[in-house]
Amino acid sequence: MDDEELLQKKNRLRRELLIKRRSLPEDYLCAAGNDIAECLLASSMYAEARSIFVYVSVPGEPPTDRIIIRALSEDREVYVPKCSGGDMFAVRIKSPGDLRPGNMGIPEPEDISETKTADELGLIIVPCIAASEDGRRLGHGGGYYDRFLFRERENAVCLCFRKMLCRDIPEGEFDVRIRHILTEDPEKSV
Repeated sequence: MDDEELLQKKNRLRRELLIKRRSLPEDYLCAAGNDIAECLLASSMYAEARSIFVYVSVPGEPPTDRIIIRALSEDREVYVPKCSGGDMFAVRIKSPGDLRPGNMGIPEPEDISETKTADELGLIIVPCIAASEDGRRLGHGGGYYDRFLFRERENAVCLCFRKMLCRDIPEGEFDVRIRHILTEDPEKSV
């Protein structure tokens, strides 16, 4: 499959899965999102990390606000995405109040004086529309996380609703697999 075919296949699947996600009941999204956050906060990956890179969730994604607040309250270094051009940077925040609507309306920090690379972070929390059990991830199509991660990393975890696990996610040569897929069901997490 050439690059254009791959892009078309991903875009079709992305549209289908976004429709599916929007159709999920609000009570499921809320309960599952809370369970995903609890699973992450109880994990050894979280316990061992002094620096955490975490996406700022938007409606429909597993929420990260509780993760951010807890990590800050435990005096961990918390980094969130800041997108500029085609690049994404991990920028440190010291409070949720450091975030302002940014690229695509997603809250991000204005002060970019303190950053880290993927190699310098203890834990990297990645969003998705859907993920497969073998670590393939379908994001929103910008490629920001693939470029930021650059390669598969042991310290990366993708938060995914169990109902959004998908077997048939197409993969290109620059797509980075996420070894740990965390759902609300610990037995379905890999």
